[in-house]
Amino acid sequence: MSDHDQSPHLSASSRNGNSGDALPPVGEHARQYETVRNAHETELIEDYVELIGDLLQHRGEARAADIATRMGVSQATVSKMIRRLNELGLVTSKPYRSLFLTEEGQKMAETSRARHDIVLHFLRALGVDDHTARIDAEGMEHHVSNDTLAIMQRFIDEHAKP
Repeated sequence: MSDHDQSPHLSASSRNGNSGDALPPVGEHARQYETVRNAHETELIEDYVELIGDLLQHRGEARAADIATRMGVSQATVSKMIRRLNELGLVTSKPYRSLFLTEEGQKMAETSRARHDIVLHFLRALGVDDHTARIDAEGMEHHVSNDTLAIMQRFIDEHAKP
């Protein structure tokens, strides 16, 4: 089916471009998918760095075994990611020792944590239960633009209970 073929499942208004949910222009559509692909590339890295930062803050150390347990993955998987994070200059590590964030890693962890917190608090402000909000925020934080985050924060501020 070409770009110009009409779907029989679309209403007349959608086929005529009168619907806000119709397909966006091709270039814009491609940019939307590119944005998602780029977010997926950094999502796992950000999750690891954020967790390492949280463990350092709340436990005083970030061990591979703790990361594996909290992420529900094998220690071998964590070891591979630690090597990658080390190559990217986000963590430093020594065998049988805790992990430490570099300055760049610390900045990434703080940014990721702030994004996560905004999405989490926004979902709670909408009335989403805590369990669901925590699960949803974990994925959403990586795919939300800074503009949308600012609007979410404004909504949180306006709807905060005294």
